[in-house]
Amino acid sequence: MNEIEKQYARTFASPSGKQVLKHLKNLINNKIFGQNISDNDLRWWAGQRALIQMIENYIKKGNDTV
Repeated sequence: MNEIEKQYARTFASPSGKQVLKHLKNLINNKIFGQNISDNDLRWWAGQRALIQMIENYIKKGNDTV
C-alpha cells in the first residue's frame, strides 16, 4: 500500500489539497449534535470521522516514506 500513501501525501500537500482537507475536517469534526440524534445518525457521523482519520493516516505514512 506504500504507493497509495505517497499519492495521498502528494495530493494533500498542495495548497488546494490542504484547503480541501481543512474544509472536510471542519464539516465533519466540528459538528454539534442535539440530544435527539438517532443512533443511525451517530454511526454515520462516526464513519465520516473515521474516513477523515484514515486520510490523515495515509498522508502521514506517505510523508514518512517520501
